[in-house]
Amino acid sequence: MDWVRGEAIGHGSFGKVSLAVPRNQSTQVMVVKSSASSRSATLMNEKLILDEIKGCPQIINCLGDSYTYENGEKLYNVLLEYASGGALSEKLKNSGDRKFPETEIRKYTKDLLRGLHYIHKCGYVHCDIKPHNILLGEDGQVKIADFGLAKRAESIKDENLRCELRGTPLYMSPEMVTSGEQGTPADIWALGCVIAEMAAGVPVWKYSNLTELLMTIGVGDELPEFPAKLSEAGKEFLEKCFVKDPRRRWTAEMLLKHPFVCDQDDTVTLNDETCESRIPSTSPRCPFDFPDWVSDDSSESTVTCPITSLPSPMIQQKLNFNGGSWSTTPAERLRVLLVGETRPESDLSVVDGWVSVR
Repeated sequence: MDWVRGEAIGHGSFGKVSLAVPRNQSTQVMVVKSSASSRSATLMNEKLILDEIKGCPQIINCLGDSYTYENGEKLYNVLLEYASGGALSEKLKNSGDRKFPETEIRKYTKDLLRGLHYIHKCGYVHCDIKPHNILLGEDGQVKIADFGLAKRAESIKDENLRCELRGTPLYMSPEMVTSGEQGTPADIWALGCVIAEMAAGVPVWKYSNLTELLMTIGVGDELPEFPAKLSEAGKEFLEKCFVKDPRRRWTAEMLLKHPFVCDQDDTVTLNDETCESRIPSTSPRCPFDFPDWVSDDSSESTVTCPITSLPSPMIQQKLNFNGGSWSTTPAERLRVLLVGETRPESDLSVVDGWVSVR
């Protein structure tokens, strides 16, 4: 597609985000994500994945890619549909009391679940679900975006990937912090963090020290605080997301049947397959209330950082996860997380990625 670059509207670790229009159809607005060709691996990964999971209304649509030469530099560009409603993070920030009414939360949650269900059924994990990566279409429909960190679910068995800190600390799951697992359950934990943030108007964790934050997520039984004004159905829904053991955490498919989001004769579409799901007579109290469900052993901001130094002996002892040794790969991955680095709280949630598109 021949296109013309317009106004720059954001940037990320991969490069920049601009508006664009087809050269022969100026009424159609698109978004183009661009990076230097020599540093385009993340953007290429996003393009490949979007091509494989296309067809879901709750996922941003990829319109193609191209190379251009601009100001003497070769750029790789990915063209995406324009989500005129902007990012969910911006809408939350600009709302009157920095929170949404529950009816709106239910709608966004259902859309997110449909998108995640589709992604997971296609064999992928998003790895960076957060308000900044959730866009809204003109009609308010959710569009899950930024698949630069996404990966196949089975790749969690790759020990090299377990050496990476992938994702946004405020939305990381316990298993990601403790053992480097980042399968589909990690997306569900992050979804719970997003729902609680929509209801309370603030992130679920209130820590300014990165080490303290990660210790809290990964060690002990403390869970994110449920927003006081959320209904009982909403709190019960969050209980299913905030399960420490990823094998017992509910899946997107299971959560679509929860009374917090389900409607009569709800329909979930997967590729060319349509699955009709009925509301259960009562809300299941645990994953095992679904007899046909099989747990997925496969288990976030846009952070991928090298490992530099071991944590102190005291922290090593406190974080003796799964009987493992600190000479193992998960230990090496945790080194950089537990060296006492301090950041402002805002830096824990805002990471390079989509910036408000409006």
